[in-house]
Amino acid sequence: MARLPPLDDQAEAALLARARRGGRDRDAAVDELFRLYRAPLLTLAVHVTGDRAEAEDVVQQVFLAVHRALPSFRGESRVGTWLYRIAIRAAVASRASRRIASPLDDAHAAPSTEDRLEARSDALRVAEAMRTLPVEHRTVLSLFAIEGLSHREIADVLGVPEGTVWSRLANARRKLADALATASRAPGGASGPP
Repeated sequence: MARLPPLDDQAEAALLARARRGGRDRDAAVDELFRLYRAPLLTLAVHVTGDRAEAEDVVQQVFLAVHRALPSFRGESRVGTWLYRIAIRAAVASRASRRIASPLDDAHAAPSTEDRLEARSDALRVAEAMRTLPVEHRTVLSLFAIEGLSHREIADVLGVPEGTVWSRLANARRKLADALATASRAPGGASGPP
């Protein structure tokens, strides 16, 4: 699981100082951020958009925006929090511009064992159920369950009160459980014969 990499205050200050010098120093700072944050941002973008190729595009957009904006970053939040905010906005905008959700690229890949088939089937059901959730619920679930962020960190990333995070997370869990239950009752669902 990709997680938000911790940058201590000193490392973050040094990185921002390099970025503000411009030129090659800024390029090096953005390269360092890309190395540290690409994986967790990609994971988040995949969960928000539901499509890996689209998520890759989102991550590229994020780092283009970061390259332009990093020298003027005021430091009112952690760099990682700022990156997550940019990524969420870009992923939501990308998904909104796409009318039909893409199927998983490898949804029909044949697993090598029965256990892998069952795990894959479960993962596909959850992914499909996640796609039915409103983007605010899908985002908060991804940040909490996939990225492992705390309620406080999620509140900082989303720019909302912590109580809103608790509420969205509870609603998201309920809606996800309902979507999974509906899918399992549908013809060909989990409870039906293969």
